[in-house]
Amino acid sequence: MTTMTDTKGKILIVDDDTYIRDFLSALLTREGFTTALASDGQVALRLVRSYKPDVLIVDVRMPGISGLEVLRDARTLDDDLEIIMMTGYAEVREAVHAMRLGAYDYLPKPLQADELNQTIRKALSRHNRRTLGHGTDPVQEPAALCELMGPSDTVSQIARDIDRVAKSNFNVLITGETGTGKEIVAHAIHSASPRAAGPFVPVDCGAIPDTLLESELFGHEKGAFTGANGRTTGKFQVASGGTLFLDEICNLPLGSQAKFLRAIQDRVVYPIGSTKPVKVDVRLVAATNTDLHASTASGSFRGDLLFRLNEFCIEVPPLRERKGDIVYLARRFLNLASTELGKEVQLSDDAIEELLLYDWPGNVRELQSCIRRATLLADGVISAEHLPVTELRLFRRNGARDSFPLPKLAQAGARQYSLRAIVRRSVVKAERDALVQVLRQTGGNKAKAARLLQIDYKTIHTKVKQYSIVKENGDSHDQE
Repeated sequence: MTTMTDTKGKILIVDDDTYIRDFLSALLTREGFTTALASDGQVALRLVRSYKPDVLIVDVRMPGISGLEVLRDARTLDDDLEIIMMTGYAEVREAVHAMRLGAYDYLPKPLQADELNQTIRKALSRHNRRTLGHGTDPVQEPAALCELMGPSDTVSQIARDIDRVAKSNFNVLITGETGTGKEIVAHAIHSASPRAAGPFVPVDCGAIPDTLLESELFGHEKGAFTGANGRTTGKFQVASGGTLFLDEICNLPLGSQAKFLRAIQDRVVYPIGSTKPVKVDVRLVAATNTDLHASTASGSFRGDLLFRLNEFCIEVPPLRERKGDIVYLARRFLNLASTELGKEVQLSDDAIEELLLYDWPGNVRELQSCIRRATLLADGVISAEHLPVTELRLFRRNGARDSFPLPKLAQAGARQYSLRAIVRRSVVKAERDALVQVLRQTGGNKAKAARLLQIDYKTIHTKVKQYSIVKENGDSHDQE
């Protein structure tokens, strides 16, 4: 049941599905953890007493004692135990309930290996700080950001900004398009802050009806409104001592903004139906995919609230402006999907070229979805044909690749393909082809290639990395 070795931490896995238990045990053992397994809640609670795990991973839905009951009882047995909930249903209400009962985090099934490892690592870090009194080097957590988001200079700068602001208690506003990784940045700020031992409580302001948002944030008393059958603790109180992350703050109703501003200024909330103030101690991190300055100009967002939220701003650029991250992320998602599907798959050169040419309007989320589907379809190698994005097909590696397929473009409709996009794609393609040709002529000597192209060495080094150009033998030029 357990493997007793000198490992990173002791993990108890609780799930009534034998396959999931064995899979997670094998995965975590390979990462250096010691694991113990339980098929139901009763066995799990006995192991909490005898095995004394550092982290408990438990399924929400189980026959007999439910995962939420295990969570509640395990917390009474060991207050320092970090608990991660798994759910195949991804129900917001259950997840919120779990956080209120003291769960460290929750993960939807099917579990992603890297997300699971990151969550366990952070949970163990918090467990160690609680039990041993160890501090944490704030630089370590932001540095891990590059592992999740990519090696580009842009991500490195974001990591430096996180390291700079995390030590303070400043409110932080994270801006960027949907799918760029704003919540990952928020998590990194929390993990690198003095509040890392406290809870990280996310609230999606766009997923909660306007009529319920104030109740979610501030809580309510029994009988405060129709359907309020009991007292509810608001997110401000749940996050006390930690970080409250308000995703898509732009969706906060105008009528609630004044009350929200008061809570930020006074660090006091009034649950609905109560006149008794409740003091809260939270660090606020907000995210938006719209221009809040434009919203203040139009009158849909209060300027004074924006000033309070925007004590420090971190912008996460779209993936199309972070070309250096695309191939890195694609390969990372490919490794995850290959492990999940139990197959070995690689990216071909033409697939890499198509990935770099595409705009990725859905950003990292779209890229991950694209790679997962391509991994499923491919048999050994992902080619351009496997990429499930119509626009990627504009530059296929065929006999007509040197001329843009304008007749097909016209039939598809000018609205989908702007002149600016066409020109930019043509420039990118020409630039990559020129680099490949000159590097072939110079035998891979980047310094000589830079002189022939009349550019500096740093530029050619960056371009080779950006376009993931490889040598004839398959090695990366960037490894030189």
